[in-house]
Amino acid sequence: MLLTLPGAALMPVVAAARDGVEVGDNSMFSQLVPADTLERSATQQYAQMLQQAAANQALGGRDHPQVRRLRGIARQIIPHTLGWNPRAKNWRWEVNLIGSQQINAFCMPGGKIAFYSGILSQLKLTDDEVATVMGHEVAHALREHARERMGKNAATNIGASLLSSVLGLGQTGQTLTNYGVRLLTLQFSRSDESEADLVGMELAARAGFDPRAGVSLWQKMAVASRGAPPQWLSTHPSGSTRIADIQSNLPKVMPLFARTSHRSE
Repeated sequence: MLLTLPGAALMPVVAAARDGVEVGDNSMFSQLVPADTLERSATQQYAQMLQQAAANQALGGRDHPQVRRLRGIARQIIPHTLGWNPRAKNWRWEVNLIGSQQINAFCMPGGKIAFYSGILSQLKLTDDEVATVMGHEVAHALREHARERMGKNAATNIGASLLSSVLGLGQTGQTLTNYGVRLLTLQFSRSDESEADLVGMELAARAGFDPRAGVSLWQKMAVASRGAPPQWLSTHPSGSTRIADIQSNLPKVMPLFARTSHRSE
């Protein structure tokens, strides 16, 4: 189901002299992959995933309490995405719940969000912790990490002789389009994950969720990851590392949360 937002909901929140976290520019490798092509591929794969879940009676209905909860949190976060990526204004956002004991969640390019029920039930996430997870996953899409990963793969596999023609696409464009089949299993680098932590923490804070929830979230993740790590943690930095990063960046985002909390009083 597409999320509907007020007409003026998506407003730029990042000014020239901005407050909040600091991350670098998007990777130049992302320019090797057409954004609209990637987003169309993501839309197709997301729809296929939902169809399969529905066929297995594992797709949460619109009136499911957790679906309503997830979509309500998303509606608070999404208006703050445009400052990180102007393309977000035209994304057709979706949030769905998949019945599975996996501790997992993701946001595909173009704003296609999915949570597995296991991450909610096994970790007993608070709303602030759900917003932390959602902000993290949305940050991957906003920062175009999938596009960057595929661009790096393309640079490796296409070869320098074809890179000069990338702006004209042609055969190169077709090759890049084929990388879309990897979206559902794409793994990000540790630097991508760390960046998504920071951007996601800021998104949550701007939306009125306590960014300190990142600490309790990763404490819960540390307990869940004893033995075999959950899928969501497969390429992530260690819990202690990201908790330290979150704590060191809290002074940058707590004022944003404080302002939002003050407005809601």
